[in-house]
Amino acid sequence: MTRPNPTLKAAALALAERGWHVFPLVPNGKKPAVSGWQDRATTDAERIARCWDHGAYNIGLATGPTRLVVVDLDKPKTDTDTPPAEWAEQGATDGADVFALLALTAQQPYPGDTFTVGTPTGGQHLYYFAPDGTDFRNTAGKLGWKVDTRAVGGYVVAPGSLIDGAPYAILNDTAPAPLPGWLAALLRPAPLPPQEPVMIPVAVDRRTAYLNAAVNGQLDKILKSPEHGHNIALYHSAVALGQLVAGGELSESDVTNRLMSAALQVGQPEREARRTIRSGLAKGRARPRTVAA
Repeated sequence: MTRPNPTLKAAALALAERGWHVFPLVPNGKKPAVSGWQDRATTDAERIARCWDHGAYNIGLATGPTRLVVVDLDKPKTDTDTPPAEWAEQGATDGADVFALLALTAQQPYPGDTFTVGTPTGGQHLYYFAPDGTDFRNTAGKLGWKVDTRAVGGYVVAPGSLIDGAPYAILNDTAPAPLPGWLAALLRPAPLPPQEPVMIPVAVDRRTAYLNAAVNGQLDKILKSPEHGHNIALYHSAVALGQLVAGGELSESDVTNRLMSAALQVGQPEREARRTIRSGLAKGRARPRTVAA
């Protein structure tokens, strides 16, 4: 356990005074120091004070409940970390350059007049207030090289935090600007394709009836899972149905399609959902199940 750091405690309390939800990160690190951080992030000054009285925790800022979209503009980490040709040809050398080119392409001014934090490695975090009515999600490289975003379901290392003595420092202490319209258009989740009902044909015998109930029961678990439990519910359902796939009772492609349909309906990012389904099916293959006729 590290000794409490009054400066970190004061920084966490200052963020909470802004109405921003914080939680502890491991000392000198970026990972959450508590499980279930999504539900434990808070603006409660007493809870924050008690927590930071126990150790020199870095500060995590939960972007979803704070209604923030934070654009993370990173620097190359090594000499071989070079921009792809599409950005190199335009002279980009880091995330800030790419972000400036995106604004130029949109024929809009660079949206730099907002709350800004400098990272220990020379990058920047630009904070914007998310508009009502849209839940923006985390992205990694969607906007371009070295440009990530954190929103619903994500967090950033907040100002005041320290990595090997180097701070996350406020560079522009102004209120976060509203998310620019052109940027919101690039980040807005694509509308879901028309979803087929997540059902399998009505059973005509006991075996098919069992399989029908098994599939629909697992899909129902995903659809009824809590906001922060969608991915774990998807994984467990993929494991359960993967056992039946391994036993030759269900088609892997059909199961994958139905799991993906349920995942999309609860708002899971497609790439993440596919990874989770593949992992769950692989786990399920280790314990094949069959159904008596």
